[in-house]
Amino acid sequence: MHDTTLYNSLFTGDDHMIVNAHVYGMNAYGAPVHHVRRMRDEGLFDTYATSFEAVWKQSRLPDEET
Repeated sequence: MHDTTLYNSLFTGDDHMIVNAHVYGMNAYGAPVHHVRRMRDEGLFDTYATSFEAVWKQSRLPDEET
């Protein structure tokens, strides 16, 4: 669990990432989905991966207090 506002849902494996962009007023299944591949350092893939890691570091188990 985490307390951040979700801007995108990220699904990653190896050097591929699926980014489901959240759109105000639209269900996730209707929002745009982007397939991002890691092609070079500091590209879009690394930007999303760094964002994910920052949220992951502050996450906690559901039964842990904040």
